[in-house]
Amino acid sequence: MTAVLEETGRRRRTPPPPPQPRESGLVLSSALTTIALVCLWLVVHLLFFGTISHDRAQSLLRSDFRQQLAAATAPVGPTVAPGAPVALLSIPALGVDEVVVEGTAAGDLFAGPGHLRKSVLPGQVGSSVLYGRSVTYGAPFRHLADLRTGDLIKVTMAQGEATFRVIGVRRDGDHLPQPAPVGAARLTLVTADGSGRFGDLMPGGTVYVDAEAAKGFPSPGGYSPVVPKSEEAMRSGTEALPLLTLWLALLIGLVVATILARQRWTRGQVWVVAIAPLLAMSWLVTDTAMRLLPNLI
Repeated sequence: MTAVLEETGRRRRTPPPPPQPRESGLVLSSALTTIALVCLWLVVHLLFFGTISHDRAQSLLRSDFRQQLAAATAPVGPTVAPGAPVALLSIPALGVDEVVVEGTAAGDLFAGPGHLRKSVLPGQVGSSVLYGRSVTYGAPFRHLADLRTGDLIKVTMAQGEATFRVIGVRRDGDHLPQPAPVGAARLTLVTADGSGRFGDLMPGGTVYVDAEAAKGFPSPGGYSPVVPKSEEAMRSGTEALPLLTLWLALLIGLVVATILARQRWTRGQVWVVAIAPLLAMSWLVTDTAMRLLPNLI
């Protein structure tokens, strides 16, 4: 009898088995799944969905600019709002047909090629400079280095249409072309330039295509001799950092809420509710982060 009581006491004093780490494993699995999906989204957005955004912007800009041309209200410089359409650019040899916007900051080039604000508008007497992306957001200048001497570049702007002929392709460190003749219009197209397997994503320099039209349209003058550093070639805009911090904080909060909801609801219910907000926040994070990268990529 005494032995039975002692055995019963030992059984009562035996601590219960530790809980199975089911909840912690669920949290870890949900967190890794969410992070993987967000990373995948960032890559897909940069290389594919960014193109959709670019195409939509181009469609809206083209309609707007054609209306301005018809109403004779298209800008002739020198002061144009950043992001506003200023010209139509056509490069038949590359299949490029783009609306050029004012400004060359990273955010301006989401929509298409941008006009460097310290240069005259394309087609006007003097030198005009256009920047364009080489990899992301439609990559309108991806094959810029493939142009050859004599290839045609057509520009349509408020004062009419100008046809340029390529006079040379150069890279960082190459000699500059001779000054344009009096009354001529010079056009320089600029994009990122890289070599090797990852050269497109990690370019080491820039490529320039110079073209010339024998006669340009009059320029009103008054263009600023300088632009902010964020609008120079291969520059990024650090002013987007506070906004990126805000979007990241909201995205992290949404991810945490999704993980906590997964412990209460089924996976299907959670993703039906969370997928749209996650995609929207990922879109904002990606667009803002791109402003911190070189503007020509």
